[in-house]
Amino acid sequence: MRINLCGVKIDRITLDEAVDLIVNHAVLNNEPEYVVTPNAQHILLLQDDSHFSEIYANAFLVVADGVPLVWASQLLGKSLPGRVNGTDLFEQLCKVAAEKGLRVFLLGGRPQAAEHAAKLLQQRHPDLNVVGTYCPPYGFETDQEELVAINAKIRAAAPHLLFVGLGAPKQEYWMYHNYQKIGVPISIGIGGSFELVSGLVPRAPIWMQKTGLEWFFRLLAEPRRLWKRYILGNPHFVWLVFRQWLSQSLSEKTS
Repeated sequence: MRINLCGVKIDRITLDEAVDLIVNHAVLNNEPEYVVTPNAQHILLLQDDSHFSEIYANAFLVVADGVPLVWASQLLGKSLPGRVNGTDLFEQLCKVAAEKGLRVFLLGGRPQAAEHAAKLLQQRHPDLNVVGTYCPPYGFETDQEELVAINAKIRAAAPHLLFVGLGAPKQEYWMYHNYQKIGVPISIGIGGSFELVSGLVPRAPIWMQKTGLEWFFRLLAEPRRLWKRYILGNPHFVWLVFRQWLSQSLSEKTS
């Protein structure tokens, strides 16, 4: 079941349920699919990008990556059961992949981030089969030869799970345009998770993650890159949620 949050349909599932659905599909079904992990920034992008919206509408799963989305769903009376954080999803899926013998491929991230993340995860889970990592060069999305080479690398590695860390909306565009070509059972957009898992970028303390302050920690860590997203974006997100709440309230009064 999906709820409507500012015009975006989001699955009402927990992290464990998301992992089970993804793993079961990877094991039992060769039909390629992809998963998106929206946060407040995605919600804003989706307001004005019809192609991005189309990508979301056709996703296998749409899971709430940000705590603000959970809070917004509670305000709107359509509570999500909890946050399905992209980094947590990445780590948990790698753990289960090691247990079930699933092959994984890491695409994107900053230079060396995917390699470092893979090594760390293999130290935690010695049976994890990482069949490839690749960091595409800047501007790869407009280089047809590079796009063909990326697809060839992935097809040759034949992973069950492809983790795509290219940032939004680039990673979603790439998955949508290529998931059928590469034939991977499940591709998952996970933003900057390779950097967080590898330690190249520090992750917020658990208490900040749980209280919805991870955005503030990330802003302090990378102010030049993220100030516009959070300082301008957060109030806009709050306004969209308030507008939906007001519309719902007025509709209930007149019905």
